[in-house]
Amino acid sequence: MDELERLNIELNSRGFSHKTKKSYLFFIADFLKFTKKKPREIQKEDIKKYISYLIVNKKYTNITANVAISSLKFFFGRVLEKDVCKGIERPKRENRLPTVLSKGEVRKIIGSASNIKHKLVLKCIYGMGLRVSEVVNLKLADFDFDRDMVKICSAKGNKDRYVMLPKGLKSNLISYIELEKPEKYLFSGRKAKYTIKSVQKIFANSLRKTGIKKKASCHTLRHSFATHLLEQGIDIRYIQSLLGHSRLQTTQIYTHVANNKLKNIQSPLDNL
Repeated sequence: MDELERLNIELNSRGFSHKTKKSYLFFIADFLKFTKKKPREIQKEDIKKYISYLIVNKKYTNITANVAISSLKFFFGRVLEKDVCKGIERPKRENRLPTVLSKGEVRKIIGSASNIKHKLVLKCIYGMGLRVSEVVNLKLADFDFDRDMVKICSAKGNKDRYVMLPKGLKSNLISYIELEKPEKYLFSGRKAKYTIKSVQKIFANSLRKTGIKKKASCHTLRHSFATHLLEQGIDIRYIQSLLGHSRLQTTQIYTHVANNKLKNIQSPLDNL
């Protein structure tokens, strides 16, 4: 059994998500290809050179470089039991603020979707603050129309959570379900459920039609959901719960883009 097989078994036995397993296996394979050494021959300097290569040559963000470091620490520490990553410094996280769409821009994007199903996909992402991976995995069984709640299953970190079902979306979904009669997943194509790429394409096409110049993606709808709730005066801890964030610090980034406080500040330019 080679080292990558051992890594895969270890990841499976610990219940890591599919996305995490894919990332870890990719970075370890890429690292071994980069060093051209056997795992037992690796030294700390090899790891430093690889992280530098990712940031300087591959132009990876510090966040991605941190994922690579986590995969290396897991591989050498847990699988090979080799203390080669001790003292490896993690690059600082970039303190970049998310792009946020106005309510008018969100309305335009949803309105530009080519059909009812595509509009509903975008409404679900924005209306419930979902990740793309969460909207493609929505099942009929997840909806509690009597309680106006939706269960988001096996989300990031393999956690479940409940979100509210918007009133304006509820009637749309009921009509859609009666008409389309989906069997298991809420959104499916001819052969299977929608893929992440198909939803990203829906958003990109709708954004292009609006002429909005902001650099935005599906995840921008989730950022906008959180920011708009904060601007409405919703307690940040409720927003944290709706987004499924483990740490409040992650949610607090939206306090820097919400305009409910800034718009009440008068610039000295206005008094000249």
